[in-house]
Amino acid sequence: MTDLQLWLSAAEIGCFFSLIALSYLLIVVGAGFFNFALGPYAMVGGLATSWFVVIKEMSLWPSIVLALLIVVALSAVTELVVVRPVQRRAGRGDLPALVAVAAVLFAVQQAAGLVFGRTSLPGQQIVTFDPIEIGDAFLLPNALLLMATTVVVFVVVALWVRLSRTGRLLRAVGDNLDAARVLGLPVGRIRLIAFLVGGLIAGIAGILFATKSGVASTSGLSWTLTGFLALVIGGTGRIWAPLVGGLVLGCVQVFTPYYSSDITPQTVILVLALLFFALKPEGLFVRRVRA
Repeated sequence: MTDLQLWLSAAEIGCFFSLIALSYLLIVVGAGFFNFALGPYAMVGGLATSWFVVIKEMSLWPSIVLALLIVVALSAVTELVVVRPVQRRAGRGDLPALVAVAAVLFAVQQAAGLVFGRTSLPGQQIVTFDPIEIGDAFLLPNALLLMATTVVVFVVVALWVRLSRTGRLLRAVGDNLDAARVLGLPVGRIRLIAFLVGGLIAGIAGILFATKSGVASTSGLSWTLTGFLALVIGGTGRIWAPLVGGLVLGCVQVFTPYYSSDITPQTVILVLALLFFALKPEGLFVRRVRA
């Protein structure tokens, strides 16, 4: 494990997983709910950007803005039209809403296939400069952009949650929903903000990661599962927890095929997830809920 190129590749993939996991975490903290449609949101972000540029011949940045607006709108619709009404009718049980979101996941994938086509499109190069040579390894421009963006997003979210009034309300609602309602806190608005910010981060992650191997309408399901497992491993106790979980999965994704041709990364990831579910279901960083 001394090949720096492999570590850079693991970091790049891990950063993508960690951004999806961070999206999960924000919605869990703000709404107490696992939004399994985040992978398709990321897919739509990457696929829509490429579709606007390649098929519609639009400029890159308007395409990115338009794709992110679509993702944010999808996230808002998921909360306002699907999750909130289903939870209201189902009472305290989350199972009906989880089933509804699973339906949203597949509906978004099918709709993306109809609108953007079912063939894979190449991701768009956002920055262009010569690869950076680090010893015997090379860091590609878009990999550097993904890593730098990941660090910036985590820092901004950490400061936002800790220092801003909205961030404090987000934690208050997530810690005790009933108490937040009794105190008259704007629960509905905070939940919507959690969904919007989570969807935006997933969309950004999809756009940046699509440059690595392209994106197709079927990419969303695997991204949903991997992002969720990154959250399972990292836990919900710290904003940085998804970053740790994502980097662990990035290492598994890169080093497993390098050292064993008989075992797939997916197998190792599933075994790792089962171990965490069985032995440490709260993840590496435990969330402390205020009474």
